[in-house]
Amino acid sequence: MRYLMLFLIIVPALEIGLLIYSGQALGAPTTILLIIATGVIGAYLAKKQGIQTVKNAQNQLQYGQAPGDAIVDGLCILVGGVVLLTPGFITDAIGFFLLIPVTRKLIKPFILKLFKRWINNRNVIIHR
Repeated sequence: MRYLMLFLIIVPALEIGLLIYSGQALGAPTTILLIIATGVIGAYLAKKQGIQTVKNAQNQLQYGQAPGDAIVDGLCILVGGVVLLTPGFITDAIGFFLLIPVTRKLIKPFILKLFKRWINNRNVIIHR
């Protein structure tokens, strides 16, 4: 939880500094267009990846498999889409990292390890 608080304080401060620097280097109109473009592209990618993930989960359920991998993909896509809609270049980089399937595969083992740790520490309880 303390890391989340640091993240919520440090990242916006860095975003503001980077946006000011970008505005000075590229100009305000270009910076604004870049922010809008990344939001639009991110929304499109999130929709496309989200639909594909839902189809994968349905296929896994149809064949009697637990859709665990699809659920983690869906979580990454949701978080990636949300941070892409927030203005800023750092959050955009994080969002694209979570939306692109190749890079998402790199972070999924860490997310699964985090979930397992939460379950083992009884921070998260799963009722069956």
